[in-house]
Amino acid sequence: MYKKNQNRQITLKDFNQPLGLKLNPENKWIKKAAMIPWEAIEKEYADLFPSGCGMPAKPLRMALGALLIQKKYDYSDRELVEQIQENPYYQYFIGLPGFQLEQPFAPSLLVEFRKRLTDEKLAEINEMIIKNNKHDDDNTPPDSNGDNSDNHDDAGNDNDGTLIIDASCAPQNIAFPQDVNLLNEARENLEEIIISICYVYNLKRPRMYRKNARKDYLSLAKSKKRTSKKIRKAIKKQLQYIRRDRNYIDWLSSYGYCPDEKQMERLEILDKLVEQQQYMYDNKTHTVENRIVSVSQPYIRPIVRGKSKAPVEFGAKLDLSVENGLGRIEKISFEAYNESEVLIPAIENYYKRNGHYPERVLADKIYRNRINLVYCKEHGIRLAGPALGRPGKDTVIDKRTEYIDSVDRIEVERKFGLSKHSHGLGLIMTKREDTTRSSIVLSIISMNLDSLLRLSLFQKLILIFSRYNCSYFLCESIG
Repeated sequence: MYKKNQNRQITLKDFNQPLGLKLNPENKWIKKAAMIPWEAIEKEYADLFPSGCGMPAKPLRMALGALLIQKKYDYSDRELVEQIQENPYYQYFIGLPGFQLEQPFAPSLLVEFRKRLTDEKLAEINEMIIKNNKHDDDNTPPDSNGDNSDNHDDAGNDNDGTLIIDASCAPQNIAFPQDVNLLNEARENLEEIIISICYVYNLKRPRMYRKNARKDYLSLAKSKKRTSKKIRKAIKKQLQYIRRDRNYIDWLSSYGYCPDEKQMERLEILDKLVEQQQYMYDNKTHTVENRIVSVSQPYIRPIVRGKSKAPVEFGAKLDLSVENGLGRIEKISFEAYNESEVLIPAIENYYKRNGHYPERVLADKIYRNRINLVYCKEHGIRLAGPALGRPGKDTVIDKRTEYIDSVDRIEVERKFGLSKHSHGLGLIMTKREDTTRSSIVLSIISMNLDSLLRLSLFQKLILIFSRYNCSYFLCESIG
């Protein structure tokens, strides 16, 4: 159940300030609150609660505002609630009617906020924020609904603007995956399931050799020099312990002593993990399809990035497009994919927003395949970068244009660095797949709000200096 316009807050004057407390209207959180179209977003948010029964949900402004504050300062859930409890600017930003000393919500509710605000909903919210802060000189969207995006008439539309796109990885907060550590964790999980079944049905525990298995694991974990022979021997022992424990569970299940639903889900993950490890052990390889690198978060996959600092990262891969200094996520996936597949949909999304194609697209060499080059040529788009194949002898390279393109393309790298350093994209702390996706989009929204804040300050400075110059020239003409 959801009630619209609950704790509605229109202006700063409506905020009930205690005696002696006066909020500064130039504070960044007050300015950020004015940039977000809360009422328009609330209409979309209310559709998530079709039922008219039950306890009313927390307002959209409280949910979204709290998550944006958390992204900006990297607070834990418990610490975030404490900070909101002490800070009147935070309370104004999340839409409270006045300053209060009580907690606005329990820390555990933040998980529900992230579940409800999915990555699709947050992408729509990001688009609404960008549209709300669009200036008159920006591009205007087409009059049509954009459904016939496959058959565009390019004769009446002149290409304008620049689209910058690049891919990166949002690392997850997991331990670096090692085969022995994963097998040891799987063995401990199986032992816990066996102990739980025996406790529920009042059965005698079978012999599991837990101390011996732990001792064999520590003999490798504490060794300074790990040879390949030692590692294979440790993996073999852990696989044998796991096989024995798994047979115990099958034997108990045959007599009707079955694990519960949650334990069955964990068993499916453990069986797949053991199958992969057995395959790699038998074939003496370290590569397997859809490799599990975390027992608690089995959806995470290794993403090969080829960077000197971290050749392989573990997390979600995302494509970010930048237009007029603001970022939009074009794709999020936990599976590795080729970035070139995202270019054409990103350009089509640009057309739906602005009514015309971009004049140029700045991207890495991986985006310059034959399909994308033919598509850009058909629509009059200049895809920056060298031509495919060996350069010809008579090839004329416009070094000035090439330099400008390379400098302008740095903006997307700057956006990645800013979002990872200052907005939580550098280490995702959530544990679920859906909340991880939401956390990534929240980082981009938080970064865009900061960009809009800096843009408004820049425009104010331009206005001040323009007035100063006008008055200066006026005095010169009078003199």
